[in-house]
Amino acid sequence: MPTAVPQRTAGTRGEGSGPILSVLPPGTGRTAARIGALTVCQAALIVGFGLLITGPARNLWPLTVEDHVDEGFERIRTAPLTTLSYLGSEAGNTLTVIAITLLSCVALLLVPRLPMWRQAVFLAVAVSLQALVFLAVTEAVDRARPDVHRLDDSPPTSSYTSGHTGAATALYAGLAVLVLSRVRRPWRWPLAGLLFLLPLAVGVARLYRGMHHPTDVLGGMANGALSVLIVGRALFVDRSVAAVPSPRSGADGSSLRAAELGPGGTAVIFNPTVTDETAREDLRRILEQHGHHAPAFIETTAEDPGTGQASDAVRDGASLVVVCGGDGTVRAAADALAGSGVPLAVVPCGTGNLLARNLGLPLSPAAALDAALSGTPHRLDLGRMVGDGLSPAHFATMAGAGLDAAMLEHTDDRIKSAVGWPAYVLATIATLRTPRMRLTVRLDDSAVLHRTARMVLVANVGTVQGGLTLLPAARPDDGLLDLLILDPRGPGGWMRALGVLMRGRGRNTRPAIVDTHVPEGTGTKAVPVEFHTFQRAELTFAAPQSRELDGDPVSRGRHLTAEVRPGALTILLPGREQ
Repeated sequence: MPTAVPQRTAGTRGEGSGPILSVLPPGTGRTAARIGALTVCQAALIVGFGLLITGPARNLWPLTVEDHVDEGFERIRTAPLTTLSYLGSEAGNTLTVIAITLLSCVALLLVPRLPMWRQAVFLAVAVSLQALVFLAVTEAVDRARPDVHRLDDSPPTSSYTSGHTGAATALYAGLAVLVLSRVRRPWRWPLAGLLFLLPLAVGVARLYRGMHHPTDVLGGMANGALSVLIVGRALFVDRSVAAVPSPRSGADGSSLRAAELGPGGTAVIFNPTVTDETAREDLRRILEQHGHHAPAFIETTAEDPGTGQASDAVRDGASLVVVCGGDGTVRAAADALAGSGVPLAVVPCGTGNLLARNLGLPLSPAAALDAALSGTPHRLDLGRMVGDGLSPAHFATMAGAGLDAAMLEHTDDRIKSAVGWPAYVLATIATLRTPRMRLTVRLDDSAVLHRTARMVLVANVGTVQGGLTLLPAARPDDGLLDLLILDPRGPGGWMRALGVLMRGRGRNTRPAIVDTHVPEGTGTKAVPVEFHTFQRAELTFAAPQSRELDGDPVSRGRHLTAEVRPGALTILLPGREQ
């Protein structure tokens, strides 16, 4: 069985044990202190920029042409454009922002599934902090408004920063983050893109109406964006506030298991943090339509994310195992199903859902289950990983060490379920400076390779979120695993690496190996990306490294051995044959 990933427990009375804070989730006081400290730094940064543009840099380009920009907007005014600018300006008006924030928070707290209190707090605090910083900045930086005819009454605050733009950025960018995490295709990206464009529209409207200089608008956008980043990182990345325990789990965290299966039964293993009662009823209905009557629904727990439940289902005679969760839940169940021949139906309900994406399954849980049950069994490979401090475990998508594993360490498993994959983006900011590692690589019976790297990935599939193909030839049914060694050096190296990966998108042929090893002192530029294929690989690191399996961080260590198990997992896929 795989090594369990440590989980944060429900907290002690070591912090926040007073009569008020004792009812809040553990870590609230520490999170508030961190947000407060970072907000002070944010205010200092915005104030410093304001003092710079109104002081030593005021006679430098491009500040010397700001007046021309405002005058240019004044010259192109027409009645229709003025009406549009009014609507754009009102989108960032104080009353508008307050009303939309309150309505959004109420909606988040009244959703038909578990109340999304963390998302509501994120939005409310981001908008509020932006307003506090704005007031502090306008007191510290005195800047006159543009010398043009202004279409609105001038408020008593300084021209720097644009309060409308800052408030709009905090509100609409915050809503866009929530949309990306909660709304499914095809509406997710169009709606998020529209929300991200609204602050820009507000800023242009404020320039058109003669209320601000261009740098005032930029300062407002920076203020709003930093508020979203600070609050989002504190609530969704840093693991400071413990998640509220699932109300469907026992007091000791044990799973509320259904009755044991009989021979030929159907087991539905689900992660309760991402599969609510409504979703389970939809899945039950689809199973009934396909002749799977009286399925047993079995919860995962923090202590057992799916391996034990799948093992029990096989032991009790299940003829089908349905797994509802993310890649971590699928991996845990696949670890128990490997070699059993019992077919698996994947229902993507998690954050990444990489296996479902690479297999072309619908990302809607109900549609994915219907498609799987309408399909046929297909055998897929699994990777098997062992290492120092790790029990042998299988993985279905990717495993590795370095940058990606460090990023996953900064993203709490329960918190990422609250905001979705954007939490990974926030976590990446804190891990970009992960030091380069030295390692040796032995592939099958070949000679040992000596490498440096930012990240190494052992992959059974090739595509990650956003459609980016990291390993263009990786296939989950070819009897091979693929290895990516990423070692960019400086901004140019990162651009070259991105170019290599983007060129690989959509390829079906296996890329040639690109050798990144450069002898010291040769002065030759290192190629930042290297591909290999293998059946067995031994990786040895010079120092303990962060490691991960299918998106779950595991203990740090210096060794990883990966080997392929061809056709170990039987999975139901639409339009495929065994």
